[in-house]
Amino acid sequence: MCVGTVAFDKIETPFGKTDKILGGAATYIALSASYFKNIDIGIVSVIGDDFPQTYLDIFDRYGINTEGLKTIEGGKTFFWSGLYHNDMNTRDTLDTQLNVLENFNPVVPDQYTDADIVMLGNLHPAVQLSVIDQVKQPKLIILDTMNFWMDTTYDLLLDVIAKVDVITINDEEARQLSGEYSLVKAARKINEMGPNYVVIKKGEHGALLFFNNEMFFAPALPLEEVFDPTGAGDTFAGGFAGYLTQTKDISFKNMKRAIIHGSNLASFCVEKFGTEKMLELEEDEILERLSNFEALTQFEINLS
Repeated sequence: MCVGTVAFDKIETPFGKTDKILGGAATYIALSASYFKNIDIGIVSVIGDDFPQTYLDIFDRYGINTEGLKTIEGGKTFFWSGLYHNDMNTRDTLDTQLNVLENFNPVVPDQYTDADIVMLGNLHPAVQLSVIDQVKQPKLIILDTMNFWMDTTYDLLLDVIAKVDVITINDEEARQLSGEYSLVKAARKINEMGPNYVVIKKGEHGALLFFNNEMFFAPALPLEEVFDPTGAGDTFAGGFAGYLTQTKDISFKNMKRAIIHGSNLASFCVEKFGTEKMLELEEDEILERLSNFEALTQFEINLS
């Protein structure tokens, strides 16, 4: 089960721009997770009655349960607009309209209160806490957050962090949250806040996984072109959570594999605007790129 935004995005990059398209953290998380077979995926979010049926049909086509997706009559769906710079690592937010998200009170459907894995997408910490209070005894709670909540609701965010098992944040956010520049020291401090596992996303430079005194690094696959980074972090999180759900194994060893699967799916997301690439992926493409990851990371060292 995942909780997060279901939204309209309007995106501009050096490669072009879009009108309003399907977006939101929960959308990317759920679509990414849907590529893993025989798992039950439910979205908890809110939309306005301006959300088109064609987008709801997409969720249905990918086996995503929308019972927890509440429609507010007369309301407007959350909207975000952003402009990416030439390096594609920095962006300006041009417009944010919370709309129905402003008073979002999540209700977890009965069938998901006993979910094994709960993915908390980037949202107000109060909403995340509400979801945590509604689930029974999940085997794993994964949290995604951002520096905005560190700036505005720090104490409440710490309450959420204390209750989760895994936190996924980028390197800048890890440094801000911990007060440490070294990512190793930052992960150790964040560990002490509650999560057993810390995932630090470094975009085109891969991802780091920390557990106690152990560390794992997964490189990002070099790509010829990046059209739109929007949703890549959420796609990574969805792939990570989806693989763990499918394999029913939350060991550190298996989380290493989950990091690779998440990175693999995120590498597709950036190749087209919005969710476009995620909606046309074929299984053989995913497997072929996984083999590329394997070739990238396996080598022999002669110590003699």
